[in-house]
Amino acid sequence: MSMQDPIADMFVRIKNGQFAKKISVKIPFSYFKQEIAILLQREGYIKQILSKKSLKPYLEIFLKYFEGKPVIEQIVRVSKPGLRVYKNKDHIPSVMNGLGIAIISTSKGILSDKEAKKKGVGGEIICYVS
Repeated sequence: MSMQDPIADMFVRIKNGQFAKKISVKIPFSYFKQEIAILLQREGYIKQILSKKSLKPYLEIFLKYFEGKPVIEQIVRVSKPGLRVYKNKDHIPSVMNGLGIAIISTSKGILSDKEAKKKGVGGEIICYVS
């Protein structure tokens, strides 16, 4: 059975791992997923990322908790394979009035909404994280 949306699968694995109070989750490797995970780490939503090269390479994402609660309360996929959502630099959304982030795939790489506004680029809205 083929996977239709590997990015949504990544988000579901993170949500399920946090719900089950796991220390880490393993995700099949891709460079796009790795860039999303690096952005989540840079923004303080996850602890650490390890890239394991084996027969089937994977990413190990170490989840972050604060006072027993997951740091990522909500992660919502916006742009899907069947319906891509693009915004220009003037219409990039703000998540929870700046308390959350929007992850955007731009020509300058994977950026948060604040970074994209600062660089003056728009792109595909991947997800909202809060």
